[in-house]
Amino acid sequence: MSKTLGRGNLLARAAEGVTLALDSVRASKLRAALTILGIAIGVMVVIAMASMITGIQGSVSEIVQRAGPKSFYVMRYFRAGLQISDGTDEMSPWRRRPQVTREEAEMISRLPSVAAVNLRESSSSRVSYRDKSFEDTQIEGMSPAWLEVEGGELKDGRNFTPVEDLSGSFVVVINKAAADKLTPGLDPVGKVIKIFGLPFTVVGLYEDPSGLFSDQKQPKFVVPHTTFVKAATFNWGWLQVSVFPTSLSTQTATMDEVTVALRVYRGLKPGEANNFDLVSGDQFMESFNSMTAGFFLVMLVLSSVGLMVGGVGVVAIMMISVTERTREIGVRKALGATRGEILFQFLVEAATLTLLGGLCGMAMGALIAWGIHSLTPIPAEIPLWSVAAAIGASIVTGVLFGLYPANKAARLDPIEALRYE
Repeated sequence: MSKTLGRGNLLARAAEGVTLALDSVRASKLRAALTILGIAIGVMVVIAMASMITGIQGSVSEIVQRAGPKSFYVMRYFRAGLQISDGTDEMSPWRRRPQVTREEAEMISRLPSVAAVNLRESSSSRVSYRDKSFEDTQIEGMSPAWLEVEGGELKDGRNFTPVEDLSGSFVVVINKAAADKLTPGLDPVGKVIKIFGLPFTVVGLYEDPSGLFSDQKQPKFVVPHTTFVKAATFNWGWLQVSVFPTSLSTQTATMDEVTVALRVYRGLKPGEANNFDLVSGDQFMESFNSMTAGFFLVMLVLSSVGLMVGGVGVVAIMMISVTERTREIGVRKALGATRGEILFQFLVEAATLTLLGGLCGMAMGALIAWGIHSLTPIPAEIPLWSVAAAIGASIVTGVLFGLYPANKAARLDPIEALRYE
């Protein structure tokens, strides 16, 4: 018991090591700053990239969830992850598949488990109202259910109705950016504007949802899809179809029903592979996450280089510290300090140095994340796991790279150490 009290408990020795490390930093500020610079850069990369990737993932997840947890998409071709094509048929398998047609979308909308279907195609056109105009701006043709996919809300007026969609009525919903340019100071609802050279009546004023992929400064014009097909000149074959199951049906059951209906409609034989893809929101997220895995790999490599450089600096400064304190080590050993206690003391000092670098890196990373959040559309936010990983990596780096100088200090002969000048 007395032996334990004489040598001090583990916590007291750790506190002593931290104090010595801080004293070393204060005594040689430049040397210490250069030592922890690599650690700080490595941790800064982790915090900054993690906050940016987390913000982008959150925005994508919000877009996917906006359409509802049960909705899914009918696509001509979908494969998860990053797709690379050199333009050849072998590298462009989607070319061997038929296009998803409006007739197929209408057939799907009549299935018992389907509550609604949204069609989406786009083109560009000049839009004008009196002497105000947009040149070559994007026009989107969608179904009445488009708000369920796009999000946002109507601030004035109404959405176009299913009857107007079926009858091909020349009505349009515009956003605030479009209204500010075409009808400044006026209520846009009820005004007749020209799109595709034809008169369209504005029936609603729409406010875009906030988020990374929503640019509220860009004008938006949404017309009924049937009207779009009649009036617009556009590239066929890129129809986007969103399917919303009924409240009584599950996503899986509805996807099975749509799959069977499409196979029958396209005359596919039993055992023949589907020539279309049904994609759920979860699959979109998995695909996106697989793409961001590459960014995490880059983050890991960059931060590892920084930590390695910082670790080499720790070895250097700790070796200098061992040399400068050789007599002190000799005195401590003469007073009964064991090899383990000397080893522990220097490891704590090394870990303290790298932890200090890690804290500086976290502060710099947080500043970068704040800048990204404030100056760009990316809603960067620092995930807790990145903070824990930064602290853990800093301490582990200190312990690993501090082993050699700490072990050298622990193995010093007390007599030789006391004779050291």
